[in-house]
Amino acid sequence: MQKRKTALRIAAIAAVVALFASYNAGLYVLVTRRCGNNYSAGSNPKMVDVGKYLPFEDGSELARVETDVKLGGDLPVLDGAAALVPVYASFINAIYPEGCVTYDGGVFSDDNHYGENFAADSAMQYKNTVRGYKAVVDGDTDVFFCTKPSAEQQKYADEQGVELEFVPIGLEAFVFFVNANNPVDDLSCEQIRGIYAGEYSKWSEVGGADRYINPMTRLAGSGSQTAMEAFMKDKAIADKRLTSYFGAAIGYSFRYYMTGMVGNSGVKMISLNGVYPSEENIRSGQYPVITTFYAIYRKDNGNENVKTLIDFILSPEGQRLINESGYVGING
Repeated sequence: MQKRKTALRIAAIAAVVALFASYNAGLYVLVTRRCGNNYSAGSNPKMVDVGKYLPFEDGSELARVETDVKLGGDLPVLDGAAALVPVYASFINAIYPEGCVTYDGGVFSDDNHYGENFAADSAMQYKNTVRGYKAVVDGDTDVFFCTKPSAEQQKYADEQGVELEFVPIGLEAFVFFVNANNPVDDLSCEQIRGIYAGEYSKWSEVGGADRYINPMTRLAGSGSQTAMEAFMKDKAIADKRLTSYFGAAIGYSFRYYMTGMVGNSGVKMISLNGVYPSEENIRSGQYPVITTFYAIYRKDNGNENVKTLIDFILSPEGQRLINESGYVGING
């Protein structure tokens, strides 16, 4: 009898374990996996393989120009946002001496996100926007290439008593994208603000199919998230509804980051207010959300090569590098 009771208890425990396992598996299939798939299909901020943009390498995907400007001596350390890696790497390739960049390689992982792939004394670094602003404020980076800082990043500079110089060097479109099979090709800026403010829950409310909308956001402090917060103006980004996890995604980023660096044939950029984010529409100013990107450095930086670098960037040769890297130079 005692053995039978023990067997029944074991069977009951096993049944409970199986029930919870089934529940968790179902939850994963219905929510977690679908959310992950939606994210990867619509707005996954893929890691940039900086190994494709290394200076002084024959196979690097860099723009190139011939110039008489050459730096020596105290070389400014350059860093920047993910989207601008090809730009500042091209500057290094054009006017820095060979041997100044030491790339240690490695595999991207949770413990190796950004600059760990470069040696500490390398003139090229990659900490991305989230950590890059801190690096330039702290003096670890001389010139940082990015859009304007977030409120938190500016606050950190203010708290450290550091004044930053922002030199406009180029233009880029802030774009929105959806799954390539989504019938929506155009939205107004107000419709997108409404989507992210929680005013619309289904694509049918903005001219699309009868499916829930899954509005994806980016990492706080990243360039794209800061740009999105500015785009929203006086509207706050709403908390995501549970139903949105079952919906079709919309995401945002910068144009060349989407089309030239982490291109994905499964997504498409949409027009805003009837204007597509082409280079021509950026150059002409017709596209409604154009972002300026900057060369940023501490105003008290005493390295004379910083001025030489900035002068080169604003020269015809430097602007050509920006244009041939897939962006639009500030001087056209």
